[in-house]
Amino acid sequence: MSGIQIVAFLFCFCGIGAIIAATASNEWKVTSRASSVITATWVFQGLWMNCAGNAMGAFHCRPHLTIFNIEGYIQACRGLMIAAVCLGFFGSVFALIGMKCTKVGGSDQAKAKIACFAGVIFIISGLSALTGCSLYAHRITSEFFDPTFIAQKYELGAALFIGWAGASLCIIGGSIFCFSIVENKQTPRMVYAYNKPGSVMSSRTKAYSADFKASKIPPKHFDKNAYV
Repeated sequence: MSGIQIVAFLFCFCGIGAIIAATASNEWKVTSRASSVITATWVFQGLWMNCAGNAMGAFHCRPHLTIFNIEGYIQACRGLMIAAVCLGFFGSVFALIGMKCTKVGGSDQAKAKIACFAGVIFIISGLSALTGCSLYAHRITSEFFDPTFIAQKYELGAALFIGWAGASLCIIGGSIFCFSIVENKQTPRMVYAYNKPGSVMSSRTKAYSADFKASKIPPKHFDKNAYV
């Protein structure tokens, strides 16, 4: 069971990393080669900067100067991606507490509930990132196939595919965490007993018990002093 939770945590951890990379990337949309007049120069934009490059390898990026002059869908995507990253951070903390391989979190029932809660957080994080990337992609595709749109047309950038992949990993890992509460009820954690130095069950008492079970001597005729 702990192995499944470790796999789920790796899925979610990689998903959050991909979401962070997509959020910070500037390649959410790139200029279409089909509609570009100068094919040696292209423009790619992200949530935070607009960049331009050419075939000579020169690039120049300019950040968005003011938040009030940005289009509404970009602001919405910013909020969704930032929410996904924050939720992923808190989900990772709860997942580490709720995993069976860790020593914090209390009993098995409490750890199972914490792991399920972490799974819900990861699923919400993945849905937030999925919504943000899909909203941005819908705007790009609608402008690209709109015959009345005469401005520069763009295509889907690599950051959108990275964001979709990260969101999918978070949703899959979160679902595994949610199902772990059912598996935890069916296979409770094993408790191994051990003897402390000052415990009553000493080595001599163990030998006495073993010989007593192996012998046919009645209890009243058995000499306990032989083991003292």
